[in-house]
Amino acid sequence: MRAPRPNGAPVLAGVDIGTLTCRLLIAEVHAQGRLTEVESDRRILRLGEGLEQSGRLQPEPMARVIATLRDWQRRIETHRVAGHIIVATSAVRRAGNQGEFLDRVKRETGLEVEVITGDEEARRTLLGIRSGLPSDVSSCVVLDIGGGSTEFMLDRPGAPPVLHSLELGVIRLTERLLRHDPPTADEVAAARDQSRRAAMAARARLGDLSGTTFVGTAGTITTLAAMAQQLPLYEPARIHHYALKLATVQKLERALLSRTKAQRRGMPGLEVGREDVIFAGVLILRTVMETLGYRDCLVSDLGLREGILIDLARRITERRSPGLGSPNV
Repeated sequence: MRAPRPNGAPVLAGVDIGTLTCRLLIAEVHAQGRLTEVESDRRILRLGEGLEQSGRLQPEPMARVIATLRDWQRRIETHRVAGHIIVATSAVRRAGNQGEFLDRVKRETGLEVEVITGDEEARRTLLGIRSGLPSDVSSCVVLDIGGGSTEFMLDRPGAPPVLHSLELGVIRLTERLLRHDPPTADEVAAARDQSRRAAMAARARLGDLSGTTFVGTAGTITTLAAMAQQLPLYEPARIHHYALKLATVQKLERALLSRTKAQRRGMPGLEVGREDVIFAGVLILRTVMETLGYRDCLVSDLGLREGILIDLARRITERRSPGLGSPNV
């Protein structure tokens, strides 16, 4: 176990194994959940590729993720962190061969993976979001569009958060409904109908949305913010707290629909590896904003990977036991 740094903040590591993207964050965790990044990485590995048709994680995506985890495990060891946590979300939650994947990760990397529920994913995402919201934002609705699921969160001061998770994500929607390149009018209509029904279910679950700020997080929304600004390279400082207008989202949807996957690759701001799923993402975002009645989306570059570190730091503080440096606290 590594002692806290001179400023008293422990260094912790967290990995988010998503359906589309895997993310690593090693950071100092300060009081009130403030983070100072030590090292980070993110890779589009598509663990959920083919899951919609087969119900199982496929060999090649599993191999990609395990190879990345092996690399990250070495980097985590280099920093001698006080604790670390690995979480898996929608793809592993749904996979018929979940046990096989978890066993392989443990055997080949030494890492133990916690498979979290959709509501737990939403709760920890909200922790990450809250750690970096502007001070003038009190009540908010947070949208996290993932590869395999989408989470909605309503957070008001003095009230427990309302969480709602749906098994609707950009890989799932693309593989299920958006099969042509570019999608046909019928496919778009079916995808929009499914997204609208999901948004209406979320609205019913969340209740009164008056006085809330709409906040968007995760790769789809941050990518759209980069595209809206035509950024040649991803710049977190220009993404975080960017105000993404509904009119801009609608314009991006039309631009993406008019292009094939190959043609999208040259669009400024579009990360390589997202060209086939970004249309599903912009369709979901547009439909949610229209259904919930928001004209603006405040973009956050923070989310689940920050939230799992904040949550881990709290658990370490509560336990105060000699075993805090164990691989999965």
